Amino acid sequence: MTAPLRLGTRGSALAMAQSGHVADALTAATGRPVELVEIVTAGDRSSAPVHRLGVGVFVSALRDALTAGEIDLAVHSYKDLPTAEPGGLHIAAVPPRQDPRDALVARDGRTLAELPSGATVGTGALRRVAQLHALGMQLTVVPIRGNVDTRLGRVLGPDADLDAVVLARAGLARLGRTDEITETLDPMLMLPAPAQGALAVECRADDSDLVELLAVLDHAPSRAAVTAERALLATLEAGCSAPVAAYAEVAEGDTGDEIYLRGAVISPDGTRDIRLSRTGTPADAAEIGKALAAELIARGADSILGQPDHAGPGTQQFGSTE
Repeated sequence: MTAPLRLGTRGSALAMAQSGHVADALTAATGRPVELVEIVTAGDRSSAPVHRLGVGVFVSALRDALTAGEIDLAVHSYKDLPTAEPGGLHIAAVPPRQDPRDALVARDGRTLAELPSGATVGTGALRRVAQLHALGMQLTVVPIRGNVDTRLGRVLGPDADLDAVVLARAGLARLGRTDEITETLDPMLMLPAPAQGALAVECRADDSDLVELLAVLDHAPSRAAVTAERALLATLEAGCSAPVAAYAEVAEGDTGDEIYLRGAVISPDGTRDIRLSRTGTPADAAEIGKALAAELIARGADSILGQPDHAGPGTQQFGSTE
């Protein structure tokens, strides 16, 4: 009997759900059994804001376990991965991406436009803080951390203390909780984080048999979109908690598939933002991302990213994954 593949995952409900989905898809496609192995990361053990813990805080323990041979593969939320490629490891598959947009969960079923001036909105990402301030709605943005249940409880639970929270729609979808969304936010209002909604299936680069096996899970349009978004992020030399947003879509054009990439850099207080777009072919995804980043820098993005840490009245800089 073939030994089960050991899939490393964080222990949160969301991480277990998305890793379980990958495990089921791999078994269905190849017949190989897969077992989940829970790995505790530094980010799981700390309550500090993510930007203080460093880029990749939810990733390093999984990668250490991979390198040490304690697991055979790992599943990451792609937006958590540092843009620098690790030696000896390989992203073998990017499965079909979930809807990358952000979602609002508000009291009394309200939409964003229906929130009153001064309403308290919780979020775990500086990118969202910046864009909420940029709307000019005079919202009070509150830094929050925790898993999906913890965040929803701040709005819907018996001890609710917020008017709304903003979090990734993909996480709610993977947990079967989209019925609690009061509005899926238009990217024109809230551009997603680079690689939001995408998963990365990683293994050791020298495990050629597993690299080949995992390729069955790869979805080319999702990989191209994520490649463009992360190339933009890497060229800006910004981390996953920086106020950088990017969203690429792959669609059929007149002469074949085209990729349309939007990117933005927003000051934490929302007073400055630079938003640009670029198109090209999926084969040139990385170059499109680099070129758009260069345009953003030419328009002054580096001056926004280089600002001292501040996030407007009543907020602070922080980041998160879920």
